[in-house]
This record gives sequence, structure tokens and C-alpha cells, in this order.
Amino acid sequence: MIYGDLHFFDILVFAGIAAFLIYRLRNVLGKRGGFEKQNNKTKKESGPSLLNKKEIPQLKENETKLSIAYDHLESFDHKLFLEGAKYAFETIINAFNKGDKKTLKNLLTEEVFISFENAIKDNSNNPNYQFYSLVIDGVEDVFLEKELISIKLKITSEQFKDNDESTVSKKQDIWTFQKKLKDKSPIWLLSAT
Repeated sequence: MIYGDLHFFDILVFAGIAAFLIYRLRNVLGKRGGFEKQNNKTKKESGPSLLNKKEIPQLKENETKLSIAYDHLESFDHKLFLEGAKYAFETIINAFNKGDKKTLKNLLTEEVFISFENAIKDNSNNPNYQFYSLVIDGVEDVFLEKELISIKLKITSEQFKDNDESTVSKKQDIWTFQKKLKDKSPIWLLSAT
């Protein structure tokens, strides 16, 4: 009888250890209670509206219209855009002055490229001009058309001729850059000057 009670006692001890291990594993690993499915569902349902609730950083007074771009473009960063616009402006003007149509073709919409190409054919460009300074004065407008977003910038540039800084001339331009709303590429094309 003692031998049979010993087996029963061993079974109780092992059952106790198993219960303890299950209890500890459940505490450490957690349990699935159905909340995860609901949470994933909530994320999917709120996906598009998350874009509209994106926090807009502090914009300068002459940049406030860029909030429209933040509302419609998932990865928009106004500082990167404005730096890119300055770089594009300088690249486009230098390519135009040199008659570099290959560079222009990648940075301009088709209509603007045709007008730049015609100006180069008419010798309206001057390869002797160089940049002295470039400032974006402000954002004139941001607008949506069909599947495109466009940003119109007021730009002041100073250029000089033949390496002579005494020939510095100041010019103000209004340039419009555009891209498709769903395009993940960071490249904006010049669509109007």
C-alpha cells in the first residue's frame, strides 16, 4: 500500500510542477485574448486618416501654404523640399546656360522642356553666367490638380557674367514644381516658370 501511495504522491508532485511551469510560462509569454485582431483591424481602418492627422512642423510665415503638402504627401519634409528646389533651380539654370538638354530633360515637364529647348535653339542662353547667390523668398501657392500636387515658389537669384562680380544682376522668378501624389520618388519636376 505504501508503494501505491508513493506513485500517487509522485504524480501529485509532477502535476504541481507542471501546473507551476504552465502558470509561469503564461505570465512570461502572455496569452492571446483576441485583442490583437481588433488592434490590427483598427490600424487598417485608420490607415488613410492617419495621413490627415500627421503632425505638421512649425512653418515660417512665408511657408504656411506647405501645410497642404503635408496633408497630401506621406513623406513630405518642407526643409528637404526647399533645399531640393534651390539645388534644382541652380542645376536647371546652369544646364540651360550651357545648353545641356540631357540634364534639363530629367528635371522639367515635357512642356517646359520644349520651351527651354526652343530658347537654346534661339541662342537665348548664355554659358558665361554663373551663380552668385540664391534665396527662396517664399511659397506663393500650393495646389492640387487631378493626381498632381504643385508648389509655386518665389525665388531671387543673383548671377554674374564672365567671372566678373561687378556684373552681378538680381532676378526674381516664380517657379512651380510638381509631382504625382502617389509617386514615392523625391524628384519634383519644374512645370512652370
